[in-house]
Amino acid sequence: MIYTVTFNPSLDYVMRLHTFQPQGVNRTYEDFIVAGGKGINVSIMLRHLGHDNTALGFIAGFTGDEIIRQLSNEGCNEAFVRLAEGNSRINVKLKSEGETEINAQGPAITEADVAKLYRQLDTLVDGDILILSGSIPKGLPNTMYRQIMEYLQDRQIQIIVDATQDLLMNVLSYRPFLIKPNHHELESVFHRTFETEDHIIDAARQLQSKGARNVLVSRAGDGAILLDEHGQVRTKKVPKGTLVNSVGSGDSMVAGFLAGYLESQGDYDTALAMGVAAGSASAFQEWLASRADVEALL
Repeated sequence: MIYTVTFNPSLDYVMRLHTFQPQGVNRTYEDFIVAGGKGINVSIMLRHLGHDNTALGFIAGFTGDEIIRQLSNEGCNEAFVRLAEGNSRINVKLKSEGETEINAQGPAITEADVAKLYRQLDTLVDGDILILSGSIPKGLPNTMYRQIMEYLQDRQIQIIVDATQDLLMNVLSYRPFLIKPNHHELESVFHRTFETEDHIIDAARQLQSKGARNVLVSRAGDGAILLDEHGQVRTKKVPKGTLVNSVGSGDSMVAGFLAGYLESQGDYDTALAMGVAAGSASAFQEWLASRADVEALL
């Protein structure tokens, strides 16, 4: 079974405007609300690609109820911990001349709530896949993902981590199956700008030397680079298309990579191609792509 963990799910309120005027009245010409959060995006995209999975994490209040309703409509399984207080966050995504995001903090998560998540993790068995994706709410340590991996280290569970800064660096010694920084996140980790593809590959090798088995670097319109566990570098350009919505494209890449890896029984060329196609397909439309959309780009 595949499991995703989203510590801070959201409802993403997407608003399209012809122009955006600060300190003025703005009116949308289109808007919609979708369940969001990186792990939730991965869960939905995996379901679109035909792979059952269970979404774990924390939800609260009436917004949490709507997140669950939307996941159910997508055919996703869920086993969220229900928080006693607060509401799951609402994030605003403004689309006008560019893309502007306003992300809320989200509800407080107590030690007792985290203990409930660990009890759910106790049900994982050898051969399961766990995806730890996104940020950690204020009040929880930036070693949270590392603590989960340490807790599960005696089981044969493939763990994928899509996170930034210390959340990512803290897990490397526990040999995650895959990490997926984008090129900006990679630059942030190394406190430098990468001018060439070779610079990115060198940085990926450094992360691999610290323990990551596979390093997948997404590069927006420049495609993606995979440094696989055998030391081979694989690159893939993106197909042609018009960017409509970049939110969720990186999560779609994670889902596509995993789907391609599982369906090909471990072929990394297939996994990379499926990952890039899935990320691109979602970027070329309003929200997360269908299997048919992905296969059309393949």
